[in-house]
Amino acid sequence: MKLWQRLFTSFLKRFHLTRFFGRSQSFKELHQSSYAQEINNTLSTRLIQAAQLDSTALFAQLDSSASGLTEQQAITRQKQVGLNEVAHEKPLMWWQHLWYCYRNPFNILLTLLALVAFFTDDLTGASIISVMVVLSTLLRYWQESKSNQAADALKAMVSNTATVLRHQVSFDDLALMQQRYQINIKNQKNTEFEIPIQYLVPGDIILLSAGDMIPADCRILTAKDLFVSQAAMTGESMPVEKFAQQKNLKENNALDLENIVFMGTNIVSGTAHAMVISTGIQTYFGALAHRVTATDRVTTSFQMGVNKVSWLLIRFMLVMAPIVLFINGFTKGDWSEAFLFALSVAVGLTPEMLPMIVTSTLAKGAVFLSKKKVIVKRLDAIQNFGAMDVLCTDKTGTLTQDKIFLSQHVNVQGESSDYVLMQAFLNSYYQTGLKNLLDVAVLEAIDQEVKTQKLAFRKIDEVPFDFERRRMSVVVKTPQAKVRMITKGAVEEMVKVCAYVEIDGKIEALTAQRRAAIEALTQRYNRDGLRVVAVAYREFSDEQENFAVADESDLILIGYVTFLDPPKESAMAAIKTLHEHGVAVKVLTGDNEFVTQKVCREIGIDCDRVLLGGVIETMTDQQLKKAVERYTIFAKLSPVHKERIVEQLKANGHVVGFLGDGINDAAAIRAADIGISVDTAVDIAKESADLILLEKSLMVLEQGVTEGRRTFANMLKYIKMTASSNFGNVFSVLVASAFIPFLPMLPIHLLIQNLLYDISQIAIPFDHVDDELIAKPQRWQPEEVGRFMIVFGPISSIFDIITFALMWYVFSANTPAQQTLFQSGWFVVGLLTQTLIVHMIRTAKIPFIQSRAATPLLIMTVVIMCVGIFLPMGPLASYFKLQALPLSYFIYLPFILIAYMCVTQIVKTIYIRRYGWQ
Repeated sequence: MKLWQRLFTSFLKRFHLTRFFGRSQSFKELHQSSYAQEINNTLSTRLIQAAQLDSTALFAQLDSSASGLTEQQAITRQKQVGLNEVAHEKPLMWWQHLWYCYRNPFNILLTLLALVAFFTDDLTGASIISVMVVLSTLLRYWQESKSNQAADALKAMVSNTATVLRHQVSFDDLALMQQRYQINIKNQKNTEFEIPIQYLVPGDIILLSAGDMIPADCRILTAKDLFVSQAAMTGESMPVEKFAQQKNLKENNALDLENIVFMGTNIVSGTAHAMVISTGIQTYFGALAHRVTATDRVTTSFQMGVNKVSWLLIRFMLVMAPIVLFINGFTKGDWSEAFLFALSVAVGLTPEMLPMIVTSTLAKGAVFLSKKKVIVKRLDAIQNFGAMDVLCTDKTGTLTQDKIFLSQHVNVQGESSDYVLMQAFLNSYYQTGLKNLLDVAVLEAIDQEVKTQKLAFRKIDEVPFDFERRRMSVVVKTPQAKVRMITKGAVEEMVKVCAYVEIDGKIEALTAQRRAAIEALTQRYNRDGLRVVAVAYREFSDEQENFAVADESDLILIGYVTFLDPPKESAMAAIKTLHEHGVAVKVLTGDNEFVTQKVCREIGIDCDRVLLGGVIETMTDQQLKKAVERYTIFAKLSPVHKERIVEQLKANGHVVGFLGDGINDAAAIRAADIGISVDTAVDIAKESADLILLEKSLMVLEQGVTEGRRTFANMLKYIKMTASSNFGNVFSVLVASAFIPFLPMLPIHLLIQNLLYDISQIAIPFDHVDDELIAKPQRWQPEEVGRFMIVFGPISSIFDIITFALMWYVFSANTPAQQTLFQSGWFVVGLLTQTLIVHMIRTAKIPFIQSRAATPLLIMTVVIMCVGIFLPMGPLASYFKLQALPLSYFIYLPFILIAYMCVTQIVKTIYIRRYGWQ
């Protein structure tokens, strides 16, 4: 690291400004750094002690019980410890938000220029520069506040909850809980309640299952095949198994405790009962977040693009301002006046409204999407939406209806069987893990008579679902007092653990011939668009009480349940529209290839070739990088496969979006440029996403894509306008300074002109965008901005020079005594051409005829042009060191403006033919 970088970093740390200028460290880095040493030792000690205590002692220590806290205990405890929230999740204070809106390269540069003007007694210049900075900052503050309020209103509709046990719940408690937690008591079990996680307190007993985000630091009381992803805390890529007992009682590293789970991690598979030990800032996650309150996000392509363009313009200013200084200093001899003029040129070259324009357009996009029931968690994601050229999506609930119907329940021979349905029902009913749509379909398909039969069965144990086995089991005591394991899952995985089949009540060996028949039957169902789940069982001796994955062997296959997941009616239109907008849609699913192809064929996605997860497993990254371009459908994928596909698409230069709602989608959502989830998704999917859809519809995505492109196009308009007009002004100043014996324009004139021009740009976020500009993905191209500036900037200089000649020869403004008239003449032409360039550059078409600006922009243009003419002609002229122009000047003015617009249009046509138009 260079010396200046080290000094700057030290300065930021010394005054706690890293939130505003630098990125925060990841929690893994923090754990490995000196920050970890600063974490309160009491926290680690508390967790280690909790891990070592038996459950009885733990209950006594936290004044709780196996059935949880009473509601009154929870209320009292929350008053003591506060809400279960960490520091970085809280909104910025108003002054922090204001500072955040102020700090950008341009505002800081303008502030320095204002200070220089102030200390050189140019109070007018300092005042105008200050107005620009304040205007830019306050507008951005107002826009972001407005957008945040809209987003917060929607976020209130999407809250993460936890299942908590309550002890001795009275009728009064039920009423209090319904009011306090805003929950529907009718949908709660007697002792289990879904409450918002911010109301959890130490001592609460919570239930955890696959897909849950862990809402606090907890001690595991009971666990069944519990695997937890701790990547957010430790950086471990593989899930870690957790148990109810700590085996190594000498363990002194809190993160390695086997019966402690941490806030911010998530359950991959299995179930557990856990006791909350610490909440909010007292959690391990909260303690780390308290040290560095900024979220750790990699710089996006949007941010990098803005930064590159910003520094391009700043470098241009740093080169041109000194040239203006030296030319005017040597030719006029008045170095102080030359310095002030160069300072004004520097201000004029600085696109001080860029931060406000960027934020305004993004905020407008966020408000637009909020009306479409889309929560924008990060404003930058809107532009990424517009840049997206590949959308990866899960199949179930996205391309298909968010409702799966039980179609058939058949035995091994394909004949309808109520016995198979009953076993599938018992499996779905008694499992306590994450009930997917298939389980819901089974439960809803059973009539009341069958449901009463479950009373004759008693649950003993279960082996939860995970994505490697792709099956789950429950163990019940049958009415005949037999211990039976009932297993259901993906056909190919089930066949691997089955040794027998049941045909007409007889148990026979599962031969190779029968395996072939099973494969043929299930593939026939798949080709009909049905999803097939196999059902099997095995009976055990009465002595066995605990069961594990190893017991899922030598099963007896009894049949299948098939499900219909019809495509959404809007899916075909949405896919077609996305394709028309240059967005390729790729389907990434864990389902089998036959069902996926059937659905894709019906909605218009190319389905001739499918790449399976098993094949991806054998591919190198280089091979997969080529394969992701050739294939559109990827089936039988694991979560790791989905993540790899997204990463390889990004490596190929694509901007990738991922839409998913399951546990198996979370890693891919994180890896994508823009992660999209839905409000019904599991917690980890919602936490990983940049956007949350309150309606799972691809049509909303298409609208988001077009809005993102509209947002980007409006931002780019301002940058192109500012860059080209600024370059033209400086070029004109250089020419005039070299040949005219006085300043062509006073510093105050440049500042006022720039201020008025910037005010006219406030309406840009509300401008129309041509259909051609939203028909394809849009990305930042800094080199295009530089070329555009060099080509279009000198056009205005041509007409500035014509104006110089007009004022010099026609109106005889050719002596220092007549310089005010000269400056007034150029002031009007300069402001009007600079304002009109907005309409020339905002579209590739002929302005006002083929493409007309939005009404707000037209109004602002007319207002600013009128103000520009009024200043020299009105009573304020002398104050601004201007003077009234002769009426004959206004005979020449329209010809100059019309000629300027015509030449610009001709050059624009040539430019588009050669370089295109972004």
